Amino acid sequence: MTGTAVITIAHGRHDHLALQRAGLRASTRPVTTHVVVAMDDPDLGAGASSAPPVQVVHVGRAGAALPLALARNTGAAAAIAGGADLLIFLDVDCVPAPGLVAAYEAAAGAAGRDLLCGPVAYLPPPGPTGYDLGHLDQLAEPHPDRPAPAPGELVRDDEHHHLFWSLSFAITAAQWQALGGFHEGYVGYGGEDTDFAFVARAAGRAIVWVGGARAFHQHHRVSSPPVEHLEDIVQNATLFHQRWGVWPMIGWLTEFEQLGLIHWSGDVLDVTDRSASTEGSPSCRHRV
Repeated sequence: MTGTAVITIAHGRHDHLALQRAGLRASTRPVTTHVVVAMDDPDLGAGASSAPPVQVVHVGRAGAALPLALARNTGAAAAIAGGADLLIFLDVDCVPAPGLVAAYEAAAGAAGRDLLCGPVAYLPPPGPTGYDLGHLDQLAEPHPDRPAPAPGELVRDDEHHHLFWSLSFAITAAQWQALGGFHEGYVGYGGEDTDFAFVARAAGRAIVWVGGARAFHQHHRVSSPPVEHLEDIVQNATLFHQRWGVWPMIGWLTEFEQLGLIHWSGDVLDVTDRSASTEGSPSCRHRV
């Protein structure tokens, strides 16, 4: 790869961004640039250290919701305009292991047509002095619902595109442009990453699980199911069903139905109780 960019979208979580950038400084392979897309957050990225070089791009809200799909597309466009030929997407909660960039670059050389996904390991709450960057691998285990190959191992998967998520993945700039990025009809939380994976599947691209591209997810409070994102999830699930003929996020929809928050039958999905839905920031994803 001649130029590698990391793309991070965020609203708030400035401390998480600071630790992510510390992880990038500890990388065995430097990145060309770090594109930070601030969603309705004018202070995000302010005062960031010079290494790696950072470019902050701002996008506004789409009504009350945060435009996650648009933000990723905006970050990718900025990275490609700057000369990047490999795009690594890391959520702001994720700290890269020292070998993540090198592993994604090597995987792109071997499987450059496909979506490249590294394991994400979840950290416990930090102690009073925060996380020790040098010992994160001793604290966390990969998410049990995603493959976690050994370092140096690539596992090709042509069947389980529903397991793709956008916490940590890489794609060449050429393949990103061929696939067209994320569908910007998805606004707010949920569904846009699964849709992107289904677009890739329809184009004959596999998921390649990249053993050495490990990221560590910083702990933060989440709700389960994420009722604060109820209306976003219902709207985005409906769009997904219209596009692909199947329902995404079945686990969450089932829980919403059990709580009496939605009516879900056949091709019909409606919110029946909006009292539980309040504005919230993007949380980590636990649905399959």
